[in-house]
Amino acid sequence: MKIAEFLTAELDREAERSRLALEEMPAGQFDWKPHDKSMILGYLANMVATIPTWIKMQITDPELDVAPVAGKMPQKRLETSKDLIDALNRAAADTHAALAATTEEHLLTNWRLLAGGKVVMEAPRYLMIQDTFNHWAHHRGQMTVYLRLLGAKVPALYGPSADDKQFR
Repeated sequence: MKIAEFLTAELDREAERSRLALEEMPAGQFDWKPHDKSMILGYLANMVATIPTWIKMQITDPELDVAPVAGKMPQKRLETSKDLIDALNRAAADTHAALAATTEEHLLTNWRLLAGGKVVMEAPRYLMIQDTFNHWAHHRGQMTVYLRLLGAKVPALYGPSADDKQFR
């Protein structure tokens, strides 16, 4: 199996899991957070919906600055489950196209993550993409904790939950 095929299959599995979590986004809770030090639910849900765009950038761009000197990375305020899922579907489709268009050789070249113009990580693209999948699962896991605290349904993602007895 080629690297791009493996990453595409992983994208499909993780996008479906993210869709299940985003379907449960409670209306009117964008600004809710469980603790003063926690990020707000809406920002977290937006990340879960749009993290595939990071993978596309890791394929198409030489680097990404997550804390640009000029100010924050813009994030559209997606408040409804439908808007979040639509954003996820667009991000996944764009990432599919990028993976289909890339080469094994390109995925072996280095990619850089910057913060404030300084390199914080540099590694072959395929490894950075794998880290992004892990990052995506981490934030989706955070989101499911928020869902539980708000009394929303927690979907089965890697196995059954108290609310959903399916194995996925």
